[in-house]
Amino acid sequence: MALKTPEEFETSLRTRSPKVFMNGKRVESIFENPNTRTVLESNKASYRWALDPEYSKIMTCHSPLVNDTVNRYTHVSSSVEDLVAKAEAGTFTAENLGTCIYRCAGYDAFHSLAATTWEMDRDLGTKYHHRFLDYLKMVQIEDLSVAGALTEPRGHRMKRAIDWPDPYLALKVIEKNSKGIVVRGAKINISGAYACHELVVLPQGTRTEEEADYALAFAVPSDADGITYVCQYSPYSAERDLAEDLHELGNPVFGQRETAMVVFDNVFVPWERVFHCGETPYSWNLVSRFARTHRMTCGGTCKVGFMNQIIGACKLIQEYKGLELVPHINEELTEMIVLRETGRACGLAAARLGTEDPVGSGVFLPDELMGNVSKLNIGNAFWRVMALAGDIGGGLIVTMPSLKELKNPETKRYVEEFFSFGSDSPTEDILKTHKLLQNWTAGQHGVGTWHGAGPVMAQKIMIERIADFEHEKNLVRKLLNLKGTS
Repeated sequence: MALKTPEEFETSLRTRSPKVFMNGKRVESIFENPNTRTVLESNKASYRWALDPEYSKIMTCHSPLVNDTVNRYTHVSSSVEDLVAKAEAGTFTAENLGTCIYRCAGYDAFHSLAATTWEMDRDLGTKYHHRFLDYLKMVQIEDLSVAGALTEPRGHRMKRAIDWPDPYLALKVIEKNSKGIVVRGAKINISGAYACHELVVLPQGTRTEEEADYALAFAVPSDADGITYVCQYSPYSAERDLAEDLHELGNPVFGQRETAMVVFDNVFVPWERVFHCGETPYSWNLVSRFARTHRMTCGGTCKVGFMNQIIGACKLIQEYKGLELVPHINEELTEMIVLRETGRACGLAAARLGTEDPVGSGVFLPDELMGNVSKLNIGNAFWRVMALAGDIGGGLIVTMPSLKELKNPETKRYVEEFFSFGSDSPTEDILKTHKLLQNWTAGQHGVGTWHGAGPVMAQKIMIERIADFEHEKNLVRKLLNLKGTS
């Protein structure tokens, strides 16, 4: 069976030495730094669940590529049933982690690469698909964690990349030789790559013939020479840095979503790991197919899991405070459930309506329209759920004292008396639940949800592009026996 244990996963990462910076300092060990450690723990959980009989059906599947059981996050969907299972895994991991499973962007990139490399080989006679399948076999057999990277800094949006004063604001090939290519540039807002084995890179957008040097897709080890990670840092990062007891934090083990700018400073990529290089008509296919898959993931699966945590915390607070019969609280909880289920329905619909694309490739992708609708819907719904949670949780979400006060002999009795709300539950439980809601409502997830997989305007643009009104128009023509063609 091609599955690592959690311990084997961590041990395998200890053989690597990514160059990571955070808060102006070099991170000497991603295992010891309290913020980078959260990424490791999130990925580690995916290995644990894969071997747990209770969850293995969610987290594993059979791969015909290697004729063995593999982690679902290394698999390419070959049926609608695979897409549905993918959606269910996204919700499961999110509701149990309360943050990213950092393998998901790589997982979604696999779908785009499998489909588009097959298409390039068919149309152009390239060898990209064979290369990609060899790479994917290695990933599955060795049970590797793979991160995905698309977003780039970019220059003036009204100018082409070749007209930017700095040509490296998008990742660019600067040399080709018999052994491979050398690339320079950066990817930004990339989730958790330094605690994965591999990084798969796709182009961010469409490219003209003159921009062929920017039409790139490839895979590199996460600690390849020339790669540097410059990590995000926020008040939540500082809080984790200073915490004496992680259980005082809103999400003790898995934390907030951790991202980094990934700098490629003359990074060599051997040809066997290059899957797209200069074939500009196919750059958009790589991007759009990734978006189809990732928007289902970000829209109708993982955010549904996040909502489950938020709703659970709100329900507990309602019970702690004796508000079970208050009509407006119950109405708000009902609204949260409707928003969650609408998101879940959109995600499952995108999976259920998925199709083989391109036909003959064996790769199944979610329905493009429903995938975009899913992400657009959840972008707006998540803000609303956070607002409702803020109302139910009350001002204490942002005014609560440190949990350290429960260990302070001078304040302990006051905190226990005045924040117990007359409940039989321990005050520590009550404060921890409020802290979890602080993590959600006053944290980074609103903006992250809005922009992850593209901001909502990107989904609106895609929906406008792909919407076909012929069916609707024909209904009216038939009903009214219209003679015109417009």
